[in-house]
Amino acid sequence: MPAFMVICTFREGTDMSEVMSVVEEEQAQVAALSADGRIGALHLSLARGTVFIETYADGVGEATDTVRTLPMAAWWDLDVFPLGAPPVGAGAA
Repeated sequence: MPAFMVICTFREGTDMSEVMSVVEEEQAQVAALSADGRIGALHLSLARGTVFIETYADGVGEATDTVRTLPMAAWWDLDVFPLGAPPVGAGAA
């Protein structure tokens, strides 16, 4: 299944105490999506208010829909990028 990087940015003015109130629910949903093979690595940059989620889906719409099932998505703007390996021989000198 194709891989996508979903970059989730907290919207300006987000009340982080509200975000923190759904942490347990978020963790449970991440575990369920991981078990289903719908998400892989998840990285958080608190300093930038950004979450990076590796997502497996048949297209951008499905990747977006997957991430939107996360409770914290209520506070996120999303950018979705298809991932792929570099072409064979790329960067070879």
